[in-house]
Amino acid sequence: MGQQEKVATSLAGSVSERVSASLAPVDAELARRYPGDPGTRQPVHTVYVPGEQFAADTIRSWGDRALAALDEHAPDAASFAAVLGLTDDLAEPVYARVRAKLEREPVEDLRVDFEDGYGGRTDAEEDAHAARAARLVADAYAHGTAAPYMGIRMKCMEAAVRDRGIRTLDVFLSGLMEAGGLPDGLVLTLPKVTYPQQVTAMARLLEEFEKARGLAPGRIGFEIQIETSQSILAADGTATVARMIDAAEGRATGLHYGTFDYSACLGVSAAHQASDHPAADHAKAVMQVAAAGTGVRVSDGSTNVLPVGPTAKVHDAWRLHHGLTRRALARAYYQGWDMHPGHLPTRYAAVFAFYREGFEQAAARLAAYANQTGGDIADEPATAKALAGYLLRGLDCGALDTAEVTRLTGLTLAGLQAYAGPRRGDLTPSGQ
Repeated sequence: MGQQEKVATSLAGSVSERVSASLAPVDAELARRYPGDPGTRQPVHTVYVPGEQFAADTIRSWGDRALAALDEHAPDAASFAAVLGLTDDLAEPVYARVRAKLEREPVEDLRVDFEDGYGGRTDAEEDAHAARAARLVADAYAHGTAAPYMGIRMKCMEAAVRDRGIRTLDVFLSGLMEAGGLPDGLVLTLPKVTYPQQVTAMARLLEEFEKARGLAPGRIGFEIQIETSQSILAADGTATVARMIDAAEGRATGLHYGTFDYSACLGVSAAHQASDHPAADHAKAVMQVAAAGTGVRVSDGSTNVLPVGPTAKVHDAWRLHHGLTRRALARAYYQGWDMHPGHLPTRYAAVFAFYREGFEQAAARLAAYANQTGGDIADEPATAKALAGYLLRGLDCGALDTAEVTRLTGLTLAGLQAYAGPRRGDLTPSGQ
């Protein structure tokens, strides 16, 4: 037995108590403002469908059209891998999973659009389309054909369209309530936000709806779409987007970058408006820092280059979309927009390859950390959390299977969740 160390102290116990008391307001503020990631499944994309085009078979139609595009332009794993530059070891598993995903769950998040993608309609037409959207969304959830997340994008809070946007939101939410209640996967998007007061107005609007329908306070959240320069930098030099999160009073669920509105706002010419433009990188970096720790997710925007036409043109569009998606994933933008069914194959190919190519290394590192067996990387709690989060995201979208993750990590799903954080997932992983 070694010599027992003598432990000496100089501070009275009351000192620690006084320090804790002085920091109690800070502790409460940290807990309120930075609760951490909510742990729920984040969709890999959002699909926007104009309100007048949304139909009962929209999700299945998108999946079928995406499969048809593969059949025509990349009918096997080798041809698809050659277009995208996938390695030989990833070609077959990625292609097989992409096809399976398109058959099983082609869309993870769908927004029925009543804003830019909708165009001008009479009030009667928009009322009818909003009511129909509510009925179809409710039916989809009732019959198990819904995407994990669904909702609408309303018009913004600017004066010219404010009343119309409020009415459309009311018609949609009221229709859902009449059909049985709000689905767990409900998501609402508020576009073209410029001032934090517009966010607060949205929060008040939802609060009033909850009161009118007897819902629990805070039941309804919403995404904030970042599409103006003022939403990033206010006139006084502060980061408006950070103030917007606070202005939502706990209801903000996401910050979605609007590629083309934001680029145009800064004067970027149409030919150079893209999600990898330096202006876009700056905006998303500010969004990412503002959202960090708040539980609000960040989403990338879209490309407007559609994979249509002859095969060579489709392949060019696929390579562009695949590259942009991979670039976003590396920058921790785990969600983006898809504007056409032909984008689905490359969305899922990029996502699946991202998780499968790093899967074995991540699993090995987490296993070594969990078992304290060491290795060539000195991981710590923060990286263990990131490793577990990476594997869980791969499970959520269908890139990975529970059995293979358990086999290589030695951890159950509950064990992974414990490393990722205390609150994880109200929606089950894709295909699990």
